[in-house]
Amino acid sequence: MELTLDMNKRYTYADYMTWWDDKRRELIDGFIKMMSPAATLSHAKSVARINYCLFDYIKGHKGQCQVFTAPFDVRLPKNGEKEDNKIFSVVQPDICVVCDPSKLDERGCLGAPDMIVEVLSPSTRKHDLNDKYRLYEAYGVKEYWVVEPKSKDVAVFILQDDNTYAEGLIYTGKVNIPVQSLPGLEIDSEDLFD
Repeated sequence: MELTLDMNKRYTYADYMTWWDDKRRELIDGFIKMMSPAATLSHAKSVARINYCLFDYIKGHKGQCQVFTAPFDVRLPKNGEKEDNKIFSVVQPDICVVCDPSKLDERGCLGAPDMIVEVLSPSTRKHDLNDKYRLYEAYGVKEYWVVEPKSKDVAVFILQDDNTYAEGLIYTGKVNIPVQSLPGLEIDSEDLFD
């Protein structure tokens, strides 16, 4: 029996939790966004390399932050709502760093992570650069990285005091990229790509 969902209907996290098939979806303001079933090799390699750099740094510095990779649900509630039927945005970022342990539970993260990394692929490019950019900015994700394996560059957006992202800094070529969420960590761009 196939699960049939109305792509024009607005859903909540409570609805999302009842979907029993194995298709990957996100909710953006209650509307379904289908996710790619499998990543490309270059995408998977970049995710693994970034994850390793973040995890290794946190472990080595005995930090309280934790790093997670997709599939990992990040629920973004408005106005501090915690009830499943009042949460309309649920995403599965490629990588996220959460430094507040009170945001973590058995179902993932409730609230904005400190850092989110999305690695672009042809099928997710527009979604990551537009929809997710606006969503992460609106919900207060402090640091948003957009990694482009094809051109081997990284765009970094930092949330400002006015709760908007500053114009992104683009890192290209051999360069150390500072991670604001993990003070002292700089990631060599050559470690991110083939």
